[in-house]
Amino acid sequence: MRKIISIIKLLLLAGVLISAVLGVFIGVFGITAKPKKSDCIIILGCQVRGRTISQFLKARLDKGIELYNDGYAKYIIVSGGQGPGESITEAEAMKTYLVSNGINENIIIMEDASSNTMENLKNSKLAMEEKKLDTAIVVSNKYHLKRASIMVKRTGIDASYSGVYVSKYFLNEIYGFFREIPAIIRLYILGR
Repeated sequence: MRKIISIIKLLLLAGVLISAVLGVFIGVFGITAKPKKSDCIIILGCQVRGRTISQFLKARLDKGIELYNDGYAKYIIVSGGQGPGESITEAEAMKTYLVSNGINENIIIMEDASSNTMENLKNSKLAMEEKKLDTAIVVSNKYHLKRASIMVKRTGIDASYSGVYVSKYFLNEIYGFFREIPAIIRLYILGR
């Protein structure tokens, strides 16, 4: 019985250590991510309520507008399909927001068939190939960038990153950060 308890303690300790190390990687990557001049900006989708974008998605879009206006890229890919509780695709809601904030709709490329981050990136890569775009800046929440970077490598996109942090929603940011730890472990084990 003592041997079993010792094994359980070791497994728990290993789990805590792995989680701590991953937490550091997630945090450092999000904080140190810097965009590089690229062909396009890929803004990863996030929840839309009906037709209304969430505050997280608004922050991502505002970052995309900032990068575009600062001359980092000539195109913006808005990436996200339609999920439960969404009256339109995330990409459509994102395009509407960008256009209403002065972005020319001719430079916006819609990827509206995806239902998760891996699909966002695979489909965005196809859109890039179609437009002959080679490099991208991936925009998401800072806590999400590390996992997105692993997927980006798997899809073969040549990318840099730019993250947002929405201080008004501190608890949601913290929750998102801790949710990323098992998500990265699952990605390494299951490949998704």
